[in-house]
Amino acid sequence: MTNFIPYNVCSGEDNMRIDNELLEKAISENAGEPYFRLYGWAPACVSLGKNQDDNFLDKNLLQKCGIDIVRRLTGGRALLHDNEITYSFICPVSYLKNGENVVKSYIEISQILIDKFSQLGIELDFGGSKKINTKFDYCMLISTGADLCYKGKKLIGSAQCRKQGYILQHGSILYDYDKELLEKIFNENVDTSAITSIKEINPNITKEEIIKLFSD
Repeated sequence: MTNFIPYNVCSGEDNMRIDNELLEKAISENAGEPYFRLYGWAPACVSLGKNQDDNFLDKNLLQKCGIDIVRRLTGGRALLHDNEITYSFICPVSYLKNGENVVKSYIEISQILIDKFSQLGIELDFGGSKKINTKFDYCMLISTGADLCYKGKKLIGSAQCRKQGYILQHGSILYDYDKELLEKIFNENVDTSAITSIKEINPNITKEEIIKLFSD
């Protein structure tokens, strides 16, 4: 049985603190069942990968736009968390059939998302690995085998960390995005042929529908 944490909206700092606290709780209690959490962000926030340099960011621009900055527990590149739904999934490695294998564990956990979105008529599959171009600081422009795509366009980007036999995987489900704002923040062209959003796929689907789907 999955321990479901109801959707809530928090600051970036609080969201990362809660994910960390859930991971530590699972470890301390030797939890055998997973935790699944949905959340939003207010104000909008740029999250940096655990070891990512932040020298590409214009801190004055972010302050002017009212956008926070936080560092994730997980690796990868930066994300702007704004008009999205974020999930986190925490479980012991032993909970998964292939928990010791990073790539296969991504696939197992992400199957939850595939199954849920299929109920909305959105058929997702795993992004094929593309050569990473290191100039991209924006995570959604980098495609890996762990991404979930709709018709070849990235919709959900996920990242993992592991600690004391437990996995934390969290990811960003793009509901909508502001191309101009992304290009200002990351100082690079955002190729809209590479990413998509729920609003682009089906503008009639609301955030509330998605949240309810995962809550059931």
